[in-house]
Amino acid sequence: MNVHTTLTLGIDIGSTTVKIALLDSDHTIIFSDYERHYANIQETLAGLLKKALARTGPVSVIPVVTGSGGLTLSSHLKAPFVQEVVAVASSLQDYAPQTDVAIELGGEDAKIIYFSGGIDQRMNGICAGGTGSFIDQMASLLQTDASGLNEYAKHYSAIYPIAARCGVFAKSDIQPLINEGATREDLAASIFQAVVNQTISGLACGKPIRGNVAFLGGPLHFLPELRAAFIRTLHLGPDQIIAPDYSHLFAAVGAAMNPQENEEAVALEDMIETLSSGIQMDFEVKRMEPLFKDEADFEEFTSRHASNRVKSGELSGYEGNCYLGIDAGSTTTKVAVVAEDGTLLYRFYDNNNGSPLATAIRAVEEIKEQLPENAHISYSCSTGYGEALLKAALMLDEGEVETISHYYAAAFFEPQVDCILDIGGQDMKCIKIKEGTVDSVQLNEACSSGCGSFIETFAKSLNYSVEDFAKEALFAKNPTDLGTRCTVFMNSNVKQAQKEGATVADISAGLAYSVIKNALFKVIKLTNPSDLGSHVVVQGGTFYNNAVLRSFEKISGCKAVRPDIAGIMGAFGAALIARERFHMNGEAETSMLSLDKIISLKYSTSMTRCKGCNNNCVLTINQFGSGRRFVSGNRCERGLGLEKAIKEVPNLFDYKYHRMFDYVPLPLDQADRGTVGIPRVLNMYENFPFWAVFFEKLRYHVVLSPQSTRQIYELGIESIPSESECYPAKLVHGHISWLIKQGVKRIFYHASHMSGMKARMQGTTTTALWSPPMRRISRIMWRLWRKST
Repeated sequence: MNVHTTLTLGIDIGSTTVKIALLDSDHTIIFSDYERHYANIQETLAGLLKKALARTGPVSVIPVVTGSGGLTLSSHLKAPFVQEVVAVASSLQDYAPQTDVAIELGGEDAKIIYFSGGIDQRMNGICAGGTGSFIDQMASLLQTDASGLNEYAKHYSAIYPIAARCGVFAKSDIQPLINEGATREDLAASIFQAVVNQTISGLACGKPIRGNVAFLGGPLHFLPELRAAFIRTLHLGPDQIIAPDYSHLFAAVGAAMNPQENEEAVALEDMIETLSSGIQMDFEVKRMEPLFKDEADFEEFTSRHASNRVKSGELSGYEGNCYLGIDAGSTTTKVAVVAEDGTLLYRFYDNNNGSPLATAIRAVEEIKEQLPENAHISYSCSTGYGEALLKAALMLDEGEVETISHYYAAAFFEPQVDCILDIGGQDMKCIKIKEGTVDSVQLNEACSSGCGSFIETFAKSLNYSVEDFAKEALFAKNPTDLGTRCTVFMNSNVKQAQKEGATVADISAGLAYSVIKNALFKVIKLTNPSDLGSHVVVQGGTFYNNAVLRSFEKISGCKAVRPDIAGIMGAFGAALIARERFHMNGEAETSMLSLDKIISLKYSTSMTRCKGCNNNCVLTINQFGSGRRFVSGNRCERGLGLEKAIKEVPNLFDYKYHRMFDYVPLPLDQADRGTVGIPRVLNMYENFPFWAVFFEKLRYHVVLSPQSTRQIYELGIESIPSESECYPAKLVHGHISWLIKQGVKRIFYHASHMSGMKARMQGTTTTALWSPPMRRISRIMWRLWRKST
């Protein structure tokens, strides 16, 4: 090609990637490519255009920009911007005009586009759950990447219920499963199924996905097992599946199909030059003051904190009793061995890699190599998320809750400690100490934004190690203000800052500020920094980050003690507890397996469902040989293979349940008025005795929907009209769908919303007992019935 050739150039700038497509006048793709931009959008786009230039030679192009990150840049490039739905619709019209629905997943965007009866787009708003970034976060928990998840999912045998509305909730579901020994294969498939459920329930909002379905976007292109989960859930036949070879580039191709009339072409080399010289963006995201004024300020800070060091010794040269502490945390395993006087003889800190037990055994191997003949481990203690698993597997002497372990460690460094702020991988704790005992504990509940895994995920998304990412923050000139909101909102602010040309250093420093703001204002809910206390100890791996520690001191106004072993304080505290309990118990012999037996320990993990009751708990069974095992996931003793304890006190919950639902329906041969279905939901649940007798007297046979389960919920996800609807209301859709699938032609649900209307009409101050969703549920059910019959 030569400079006289004019092509159309589609540029799709997404939240995590840049895509380009060069088309000729016949809409034939001349060149296309796809790269992650790691916040360097202009540089990445320039690199892709250089690749295109090498393929085509000097050409003129008519550029068109699309994508969530393209609007601002398009004005600086003087190129028209086209909305993504228009771009995707253009590509589909050209490639697969028979498409009824398109499902498109991007880095942080998710869309469902309906084409039947006019274009109708459903897109995620404030939540990035179920998108590519969500999948990346979940993959990092399993110590792999998205393609690794895909490989694992090929060999799954069970699927666990995992929340996908937010990465925070998903981690809360996944981490216990990891610590309990669930296989990576099952977890990978469960993550993909969670994405499917989130997309359908959160975006479809009551509009069923039917007909020919196109799967678009990077995650659905590069992850066939994710696409298979959609196909399986939607019950699609082979003829209904549309999966183009370049589905990840569809928006870019569609943009190239929508050039404006009379638009002037530009030389490809000129576009590259413009991007390479750097386009300055205006600041919209608020900026904050630098963490350190200069090198001297930083030196004073580091020298002050260098004094908080534990006395260390060499395990290989020690003689006598020593004590082992293991902290199996949410993402890492920490191990400490202390001497009789508290000297730290051995330390270990590493990622769980999905198995805290295997990581702990690896640490024990190192301990055995260093432990001399005249030294022996006299007592042991575990703590953290995996406390019970490790105690059972290694037959440790003690297990202790992590708050106590952290207090023991903090008091070792600062005997007068009155506040401990601990920020770990997913959890954040503020422990208040009063008169030498734990007075109160505040934890993050449903949000882990600002914790260690949150920062680690951000670092990886920008192609940095955690250590290098932290160093970048120290001398950032314009830290971005990301506030105290959740991860999703921070992602949005980060994306905006990236568009404005914010450096990685600015983003890293902004995240350091947000960690502390989240801890102080959301978790601890401080109104005054003095409320923290006068002797504050900070710990947890996140505080190894000097930028985070500096942010804490600047925002709180207090100078904290950060031990040099901040990341292993839980293990160190557990070891100190083991030392104390050893002497309290009369120096009894340890029950811990010998080091050789621990190293040679063979264990296996299997999953099953308990059949002891209708809960059908998913049990994780860890077998350690010699008949020893550890069972988790059980809600009662039956999951452990034990008989239910016989108590004189009656089980009133069981009595109430059977008293309410053990009504025998009128036999069909006596029900001359037919059959009526009643969903076992909301106030129909508690009022069922009345309605059971009512319809029996009217000579109806009553069909009652079953107890609520995950499967019942999934039956109705397509018809849920709003992602903000509460879970009990969402369950109604599943129960109605179940009744419809049973062939029930008449379903009863009384119009409870009328009571609220009457109260308002009569001018009384009576408050209706039903929430707004409850009052309108009968109308929603009527629409669902109409669509299904």
